[in-house]
Amino acid sequence: MVKAASKKKKGADKAADKATDKLDKRTIARFRKLLLKEREEIIGDVKQSYESSQEVGQDGIQDIGDEAANVYNKQILLTLNENERMRLKEVDEALDRIASKIYGTCEECGEPIGLKRLEVKPVAKYCVPCKTNLEKGKL
Repeated sequence: MVKAASKKKKGADKAADKATDKLDKRTIARFRKLLLKEREEIIGDVKQSYESSQEVGQDGIQDIGDEAANVYNKQILLTLNENERMRLKEVDEALDRIASKIYGTCEECGEPIGLKRLEVKPVAKYCVPCKTNLEKGKL
C-alpha cells in the first residue's frame, strides 16, 4: 500500500517537473532577447576580427620573421572568426526554433529541455540525458 502511494507521488513529481520545464511566452521572449543580443555581439566581434586581420602586415617593409609572425596572427584571427561563425549558427538555429515554437524541446526525445539547462546554454538543442548519450556515442 505504501509502495503504491510512493509510486503515485513519484509520477506526480515527474508530471510537475515537466510542467515547470514548459516555457511560457515571457520566458521565451526573454531568451529571444538574450539570443538577439548575443547575435549582435558575435557579429561585432567577427567584423572587428576581420578588420584586424586585414590590418596585420600592412605596416611597411618586413623581414621574413615578421612576415611569418603576421601570417600566424592572421591565421589565429581567422580561426577565431570561424569559431564565431559556429556560435552565430547556433544562435540563429535557436532563434529559428523560437520562431517555429519548438524552442526548449529536445530534438532527440521531444521532451522539454529544462529551464536550468537553457539558462546555462540558451542555444541547447538537447536535454541533459540525450546530450550525455550523444557525447558517449550511444545515440
